[in-house]
Amino acid sequence: MSDSEYILELKDVTKIFPGVKALNKVRFQLKRGEVHALMGENGAGKSTFIKVITGVHAAEEGHMYLEGKEVHFRGPKDALDAGIAAVYQHPTTYPTLSVAENIFMGHEIIRGGMIQWKEMNAKAQELLDRLHANFKPSDEIGALSVAQQQMTEIAKALSTNAKIIILDEPTASLTSNESEELYKIVEQLRDEGVSIIFISHRFEDMYRLASRVTVFRDSQYIGTYDVDKITNADLIKAMVGREISDMYPKPEVNIGEEIFRIENMSRTGFFKDVSMNVRAGEIVGITGLVGAGRTEVMESVCGITKPDSGRVFLEGKQLNVKKPEDSMKAGIVLLPENRSTEGLILSWGLGRNVTLPIQKKLAKGGIFNDLKKENALSKKFLEEVDTKAVTIFDPASSLSGGNQQKVVVAKALAQDNMKLVIMDEPTKGVDVGAKAEIYAIMGELAKKGFGIIMISSEMPEILGMSDRVYVMCNGKVTGCLNRSEATQERILKLSMEQGKSDRKEAVQ
Repeated sequence: MSDSEYILELKDVTKIFPGVKALNKVRFQLKRGEVHALMGENGAGKSTFIKVITGVHAAEEGHMYLEGKEVHFRGPKDALDAGIAAVYQHPTTYPTLSVAENIFMGHEIIRGGMIQWKEMNAKAQELLDRLHANFKPSDEIGALSVAQQQMTEIAKALSTNAKIIILDEPTASLTSNESEELYKIVEQLRDEGVSIIFISHRFEDMYRLASRVTVFRDSQYIGTYDVDKITNADLIKAMVGREISDMYPKPEVNIGEEIFRIENMSRTGFFKDVSMNVRAGEIVGITGLVGAGRTEVMESVCGITKPDSGRVFLEGKQLNVKKPEDSMKAGIVLLPENRSTEGLILSWGLGRNVTLPIQKKLAKGGIFNDLKKENALSKKFLEEVDTKAVTIFDPASSLSGGNQQKVVVAKALAQDNMKLVIMDEPTKGVDVGAKAEIYAIMGELAKKGFGIIMISSEMPEILGMSDRVYVMCNGKVTGCLNRSEATQERILKLSMEQGKSDRKEAVQ
C-alpha cells in the first residue's frame, strides 16, 4: 500500500523533553474512514503522540504525512486548518458560554466586523442534529453532562470540517448508556468517511469500534494488529512487556466472622431499605447501573451524608456516625471514585498525602510533626503497594492514574485501626498493568483479614474479584449472588429489576 492510501502516517517520530525521550521512533498509520485504537499503559507516550499530531509539540526527528504529503505544523491552528481535531477525556469547554459559542470558539462566523449569531446557532443546530443530540445550541455548557459536553466537542471538530478526529479516553467518565451513545456516534462518523484515532484503556471500546490497534510501550512503537486476530493475552503482553497470567489474582482466603453490617438504611430520593454485610477477609462487590445508589449508600455509612433511617454495625457494635471522622475512628476507610479531587491533594508530596489522616498521631507535644517518623511511615506504606515514584516528595499530580490510586491505598493502610475498606471504582481510568497490581493489593488486604467493599461498573472485575455480589437498581438491593452463581446475565437482569427468580435475602 502506497503512502497516499493512508490519510495520516508517522514515521520514526521522536520527541525529547529535558532528560526524557517521550517518543522514540514511533510509527503510526491511519486509513480513511477507519477507527484505529491506540493503547498502552500510562506513560507509554500516547499523550505526547496526540500533541505532536495536533501541532502542540514539534518532533525533533521523523516525518508526518497527511494524505501522502509531508506536513510540518507550527502550532495547533495549522493542524486544525489541515483537518485534525482532538477531543480530550476532560472536555475543554467554557462552562458559562452557550453550546453554540463553544462550538465556534476561535472560528466564529464574522461579517462586517459583526458576529453572525443567528447563522452560528443555525449551523450549531445542524451539527447537533447530525449527532442526534438532545440539547440546544442556546444551552449553557456548564449545565450539561460530561457526555453532552463531549458531544459538543465532537460538534466543534465537525464544524472545522475535520477529516481526522482523535478521541482521548472518551468513555472514562461515561455511564454504560452514555458509552453506547458515543459508540453510535463514532460508527456514524466512520461511515461518513471520518478517520478516528480512539485512545482507551478499555478493551470493550477497542473490540466494539476498532478494526486495528496500535500499541505503544515505554515511548516506543510495539506493533499494529488486526483487532479480530489478536488475543487478549497477546495484547496485554504487548502493552506491559510481560505476561499477566492471572488478571484477577483472587487468593484463597478463609473468610471469617461478620465484620460489617447495615440494616434497613434509607435516604429519601437516593436509596431505600438497604441491608448488606461483609465478613473478615471477604471481597464484596456492589454493582448496578450508574445512578442505582451504590456510592450514595456508602457515603451515608461514612458520614458524608446523613441517612433518614437505618443502622450500621462494625464488629457487632452499632455505630453512631455523624461525620466522616467518626467512621474513620471506628476503622471504616473510603477510597473515593474521584481520587484526584476527593482522595488526594495533588499539589502535595506523596508522603504528606499518605500521612494526612494520622497527622495528630505524628505531632510532637501536639504541635510539631516528627518528620523523620512521618517520612519513614509514608515510605513504608508506599513501598508496600509498590508505588512507582522517584521520592516521597514528588507531587501526587506527577503520577499516573494507577500510581495515584496506590497512594490512596497507602493512605488507607496508614490508619492502623482500619477494619473495613470501601473502594469506589478502584480501577477507573487505570491501565491494564496497574489494574492487575491493584487487584493483587486487594487480595493481600483480604488475606490480612480486612473486609473489602468494591463498588464497580466493570463486570469483569466484579466477577473476577468478588466473593459475593450485591446488585442495586433504583436505590434498592435487588439481589445478592455468591461467587459460584454470579454471571453477567444474572447481574444485568437484577440491575434492571428483572431477575426476580434470582433474588435472595440480601444479608446472608
